[in-house]
Amino acid sequence: MPGLFHEDHRYFQDRFDARRIADRIDALLVSDTIDAHAKAFIESRDMFFLATCDADGYPQCSYKGGDPGFVHVLDEHTVAFPSYDGNGMFLSLGNIRRQPRVAMLFVDFHQPNRLRLNGVATVDEHDPLAAEMPGAQLVVRVRATHVFPNCGRYIHRMELVERSAFVPRPGGTPPVPDWKRMAWAQEHLPADDPARAEPTLG
Repeated sequence: MPGLFHEDHRYFQDRFDARRIADRIDALLVSDTIDAHAKAFIESRDMFFLATCDADGYPQCSYKGGDPGFVHVLDEHTVAFPSYDGNGMFLSLGNIRRQPRVAMLFVDFHQPNRLRLNGVATVDEHDPLAAEMPGAQLVVRVRATHVFPNCGRYIHRMELVERSAFVPRPGGTPPVPDWKRMAWAQEHLPADDPARAEPTLG
């Protein structure tokens, strides 16, 4: 497992006398394996944030949402999640193809808690897991390098109002998002996009 801290982390740890507690957390809580508690937490989440970087270090941060369990823990070192239809920019997947290191942040807003998983991602266009993930265009697998909990004290407590109707589900067809029906977008969509058959908005 690669070290978690570099010299600039150490600069601020030393500036605020935090090196001892940082090293204690690293030794006690940081692992490259997904234990039973982390597995249960990850598979109970209906969203996470994904951070990627391109080859020059420019970052992207993306929200990924689905039904609870849409992120699969395959074994103690590996998670997988579906890449659903998006805006066609493929910023996250393009970055992964170029530079595969990623960070995933899972948050529980009901009982404030969070978990970080850093790792190395791969995308196989013929991944057999796609058959188990309705609506997946592709499947992303992440091999964990660092897994650790984070203090939840600054997480605002929020309640789920409604799950997104756009999440792909077995036996159903998600509605077409309004932005794809706008005149500025519709004629530029992929040839097989269902929104092309919808009435134009605006």
